[in-house]
Amino acid sequence: MKNVWKSELQLPDYPANLARMLRTNAERFSELPVYQEVHDKHYVPLLWKQFENDIIAIQNWLLNAGLQNRDRVAILSRNRREMLELEMAVMALGGVAVPIFSGYPSENADYLVRFCNPRVVAVSDQEQYDKLRRPGEFAHLIHFSELSETRSGNLVPFADILNQRGELTEIRDPAVPHYQVCLMMYTSGTMGKPKCVRLTHRNILSQQAAMRVLWNLHSGDRFLSYLPWHHSFGGIFEKYAALTNGAVLSLEHGFGKDIDVLIDNWRRVLPTVFFSVPRIYQELVTRAMQDPEIDRLIFHEELRFIFTAAAPLPKNISDLFVQRGIPVIEGWGLTETSPCCTVTDPDEPRIPGVVGKPIPGVSLKIAPDGEILVKGPNVMAGYYHNPTTTREVFTADGWFKTGDVGAFTNAGLRLISRKDRIFKLSNAEKVVPTEIENLVIRDCAYLAHAYVAESGRDYPVALLFPNKTMFSQIPDESRLKTGCQHPRTLPDLARCLRNCLRALNTGLDPKYYRLNSVMLLDRELSIENEELTPSLKLAPNVVGKVFKAHIEALYGTESSLSDKVYVIQL
Repeated sequence: MKNVWKSELQLPDYPANLARMLRTNAERFSELPVYQEVHDKHYVPLLWKQFENDIIAIQNWLLNAGLQNRDRVAILSRNRREMLELEMAVMALGGVAVPIFSGYPSENADYLVRFCNPRVVAVSDQEQYDKLRRPGEFAHLIHFSELSETRSGNLVPFADILNQRGELTEIRDPAVPHYQVCLMMYTSGTMGKPKCVRLTHRNILSQQAAMRVLWNLHSGDRFLSYLPWHHSFGGIFEKYAALTNGAVLSLEHGFGKDIDVLIDNWRRVLPTVFFSVPRIYQELVTRAMQDPEIDRLIFHEELRFIFTAAAPLPKNISDLFVQRGIPVIEGWGLTETSPCCTVTDPDEPRIPGVVGKPIPGVSLKIAPDGEILVKGPNVMAGYYHNPTTTREVFTADGWFKTGDVGAFTNAGLRLISRKDRIFKLSNAEKVVPTEIENLVIRDCAYLAHAYVAESGRDYPVALLFPNKTMFSQIPDESRLKTGCQHPRTLPDLARCLRNCLRALNTGLDPKYYRLNSVMLLDRELSIENEELTPSLKLAPNVVGKVFKAHIEALYGTESSLSDKVYVIQL
């Protein structure tokens, strides 16, 4: 098998910076919608010409406020029009946008805002404003919605900014070089010293140039978007796929948290492409199987393809889309690679665990210990104020160390595990916990997440977290394992799991992979508690610490547990 793997397709030319992309598209698509939100139960479109005018007004205000080249603007907000316009204005002007997860509690949010040392801070509303301990200390504090707090002299209503007039009459193009940083994103599960990824104009635009070679996105496409913009999957990959190609980005105002709201928005938009994570696809398919009208709605004739990432999409789910002529594309990458490195070919059968081949311009290599290394125009400029960690994640010859372990196959890159999750038992045998976790979740639609531990012990154990929505739904037989007992409560599920997991154990090879005991918790993991990443992946470092007592209990240590649990001996 090859040592270095790269696409045979050439990376085409792309704009030098975001300002030039925006100016070109504002001229090309002037009368077309760039974005839309729901107001009074209807989507209200924002045309490119108005989008351009708003960006110009914001840039005039930023110049008057003294924003300098490379200055940072921290934004604490959910996805919304004001956030999109402010980000574009800052980045096109030569500044750096720093979106921060609006679901963080006050301590985390305030710390991350201050860590990036911003010249300007923007908050969406009173809830986000109240997370800042000393809001009056910032030179300028923009707010999108009205605040009840009006004492600080630094407050600036966003609506007032849109009325700004100044020297600019078109989006400013300050000839920012492609290698200049324009976006900083905090990685998921920020603990200890934050890892704030510094991304450049080149990182973002080269990614979209590569995808133009592989996909045929155009101004007639419609995106229904709930993925958060503080995270690379939604904030880079999806958002700029729409912006660079002139497609309309429609905000899913339920933010993926309410499947009924999502389906209502699906009906309004009829997306032609959809970017999501497996959990949402599973819920959509379940509803479609229960209701012929929803089935026709979801699998409508204009849906050209769906894109999935973050975790393996169960084959039975992807098969339902493929059977209806809707290609399923999967990708892999990290925030540090902005984010996409590989995508699957929709014309080839999907293989679980295989995430495709390198996109144009990106090269992959496997280190002697199995770690996947990446080189290309998509790789970050480093971590903000963290030179030690930056040095640690690059090899001496410039390859980025992803922390993922994988292998090259003829079908594409096969992901095995995060490197830091592989552990040894007391007999020195290596366990790849994600391999066991994926099998457990694959075989039970009533489980949302599984976490396998633990290093240095005689055998592995697992914590299981339920998918409670399944208890209130008519089971979709296509998602259920043959012989499933259709549990309706957690005690029912615990009894059901005992039989299923014993059968799974019997088939596990090597034998030391077999689980000795598991614990089903009456608990659903959340993004807000950092137990899940914004793309709904389990955050293992956080889960391992939060549920340390639960793991110890499975090894016989007496512990006082706050959650209701069901221990299943296997």
